[in-house]
Amino acid sequence: MSATNFDIAIQGGGPVGLACAAWCLQKFPEAKIALLDRNPADDADLATADSRGVALSHGSKLLLDTINAWPTECADIHRVHISQAGRFGRALMTREELGQDALGHIIRYRDIHLTLRKALRDIQTNSPNFFWNHIDTQTNTSDIQAKCVVHAEGGLFKTQDWVESGRDYEQSALVGLVEVENATPHQAWERFTSEGPLAVLPSHYSPNILNLVWCGAPSSSQARLALSDADFLKSLQAEFGSRIGQFLKIQDRRLYELGLNYRKEITQGNEVWIGNAAQTLHPVAGQGLNLGLRDAYLLAEKLSALFSKSEDQKTPLAIENTLQNYAQSRKADRSATIGLIDFMARIFTSNLLPIVIGRGLALSALQWLPPIKTALARQMMFGRR
Repeated sequence: MSATNFDIAIQGGGPVGLACAAWCLQKFPEAKIALLDRNPADDADLATADSRGVALSHGSKLLLDTINAWPTECADIHRVHISQAGRFGRALMTREELGQDALGHIIRYRDIHLTLRKALRDIQTNSPNFFWNHIDTQTNTSDIQAKCVVHAEGGLFKTQDWVESGRDYEQSALVGLVEVENATPHQAWERFTSEGPLAVLPSHYSPNILNLVWCGAPSSSQARLALSDADFLKSLQAEFGSRIGQFLKIQDRRLYELGLNYRKEITQGNEVWIGNAAQTLHPVAGQGLNLGLRDAYLLAEKLSALFSKSEDQKTPLAIENTLQNYAQSRKADRSATIGLIDFMARIFTSNLLPIVIGRGLALSALQWLPPIKTALARQMMFGRR
């Protein structure tokens, strides 16, 4: 097949780009797709790469199960305890309330990445028109042309080469692995401090080794990063309290800058943007990758339906209309998720007394008004439908 003869070019070989390619090929194995992946073909480097824990919703698990791309090593969340430090207001969410196997899952980023690569390799054996271009492949990517271009380049806030709309929260997230004395299995803790959210989440390593995400002002986060392990643990204990006993060890501390980037329009002509290329969110409720996977799944559905038609039906106008239809279909879920996360990121970092009181009342209402709690949990798990 000619290097220019593609229906779809997917730019980006991260989880969202890989998932989009896999779902397209699963739905239409004959699809002419080029995946432009900046990672090498060999998995060796990725196997020792990004080890941070990433939250995946139960809805994302159901989607990834359709392409056998669920990592074997993960930690399930059965309960989420939400509170604010030094103030009233708390809420507890449980899987039993929602009738689900789990509220969510914590998985290392590299495990998601590697599992999706394996799933795509399995699927491509039945896809003769699929071309996977890696940085170590001797192909000039400038020769690759396609009727439709999918941007799935991803990226983190302040590392992306685009900024259209959004907000700098003037926060950094300090992440790492923390060992505790007596953790409750499958429980996640979200504690809102004067500087931002502090989350302690399960990991697959053991019940007492947990993922830490501590958001704060950049100067405070840098200072915490520079502390000795003993002083860091002492500071963490003072901020979090004794709900899960003594913090014993900390390892693999790293910082990420936090903010919101989002495109107002996610399609333009024959181009479409998905995942972090379309929106980059604050990690307060772990929704970024989940939203991106929902983007990829629906886009694959729309594109595979179009490109499985006869050649004369795959006109530029038909492609543009399909992408616009996709954008309209994603509008409600995307707007609701971006709006909710932006609201939470801002409201839970304010120290104004009326907002502090309102926060406590909101958490109390969440606890004592089950329909509100259920609606919020279902948005986090499955998105807006």
